[in-house]
Amino acid sequence: MNLDRLRTLYAVARHGSVSGAAEGLHVTTSAVSQQLAKLERETGQQLLAKNGRGIRLTDAGRLLADHAARILSQVELAQADLEAQRGHAVGELLLGAFPTAVRGLFPDALSRLRTEHPQLNVRLQEMEPDESVPAVVRGDIDLAVVLDWYNKPLPMPGGLVKAALLDDPVDVAMPADHPLADRHAVEPEDFVDDEWISWPKGGFCYDWLMVTLRGKGIEPRIRHTAHEHHTQLSLIAAGLGIAVVPRLGRGPVPEGVRMVPVSQPTMRRHIYAIWRADADRRPSIRAAVEVLRSVGEKIID
Repeated sequence: MNLDRLRTLYAVARHGSVSGAAEGLHVTTSAVSQQLAKLERETGQQLLAKNGRGIRLTDAGRLLADHAARILSQVELAQADLEAQRGHAVGELLLGAFPTAVRGLFPDALSRLRTEHPQLNVRLQEMEPDESVPAVVRGDIDLAVVLDWYNKPLPMPGGLVKAALLDDPVDVAMPADHPLADRHAVEPEDFVDDEWISWPKGGFCYDWLMVTLRGKGIEPRIRHTAHEHHTQLSLIAAGLGIAVVPRLGRGPVPEGVRMVPVSQPTMRRHIYAIWRADADRRPSIRAAVEVLRSVGEKIID
């Protein structure tokens, strides 16, 4: 049985559709269908069946997909061992990271990796943790940079390794004419009467803000929402509210906005890298983590 065809079947099992498998493998749906048809001929069994407008795995398909998962994991272990024996970061490394990490960490990190490890081909995708964590588990990417908050951990599946990169402090961003704009430090409780600008409802950081403020007896009045911090800062510059803004990837602060530190030292984001345990010995993983951690230390200092 051909390894690429087993990988294709496993992708269909993970994604639940031919189109999802094609997207995860970065190939066309036609290529996926051709690989599966060849695999059915090789095994002499039907592996897929129609299910309404989609498809489902047959009993034989599920059985072979389970074997494929173990086979592919063993192949990855072998590749990691060979790379470790060689002792050099070589080959392809697929990375995913949330937007502010892409902006704040990766320009310097990617430049250093290219200089220090010229045989390493690095590819980066911007993706939120709810996308990147499953992508690491599935094997679609090799390493993800993710975040959680001091009082709201990010759920983490088994079989992953993680390494801390940096702690990212937060400030309260407010209009320059706000009564607290000249303070050296503030507490969340100081803003019980203010209107807030937040991340969109339902996101991990939105949920954290709600939990944090309500835990301090504040029922926040969310007036506006925006994904990007620089958009939030533009709204604040117009006098439309306040926001909690992390420092990583923040960029220039617009005129008319004041950033005041939060006095509680624990109120910060934890930024870390995750990868599959069966790839733990890969020098390319270690090289990426080392560079990301070094860049992160300079940002915080």
